Amino acid sequence: MEDDFKKAAEFHGHVCPGLAIGYRVAKYVKNFYDKSEDEELVAIVENNSCSVDAIQYMLSCTFGKGNLIFRDYGKHVYTVYSRNKNKALRIYLKDVLPKTDPEMTKKFIAGELTGEEREQVIKSREKSMNYILDASDDELFKVEEVDIPEPPKARIYPSIECQSCGETFMEIKGRTAKGMTVCKDCFEKLVG
Repeated sequence: MEDDFKKAAEFHGHVCPGLAIGYRVAKYVKNFYDKSEDEELVAIVENNSCSVDAIQYMLSCTFGKGNLIFRDYGKHVYTVYSRNKNKALRIYLKDVLPKTDPEMTKKFIAGELTGEEREQVIKSREKSMNYILDASDDELFKVEEVDIPEPPKARIYPSIECQSCGETFMEIKGRTAKGMTVCKDCFEKLVG
């Protein structure tokens, strides 16, 4: 394992196929764009899998800096926009990984595998991870340069106090319910 993959695994907490996917995406991106010191790169990710941790670690695109945008599409698609180059790469993971048995996956998630089944799943995941780490970029990815508008830079919004719970929240996230300006949590409780 390469050092940067090991460090991404330390950040993430374990090695897995998802982390390997994000690692390979980030490694590919670094061939074209420098790591983001601040907001030079913006990563638009279309899933919330383990892969995104490698993107955060290796490209320095984070929710906190506002240069990590999540779109809940459930796809292994990663679009990385360079503010310095005014260009974006859209990277799609091709359907090249071995299919998993849905029943085995359910049992794995529920922690209901027998010892033998668990070994099978671990070997299968390890095989997938090694394939991802060793395959060529062309085998793994469909990459295209895409023309997208420059993503907005992170903004700082004033905080206001919820007139229901008293906690402060970002003004832009406020809602009105029963004549009060409230946080989303209180809004859902008041109208839901």
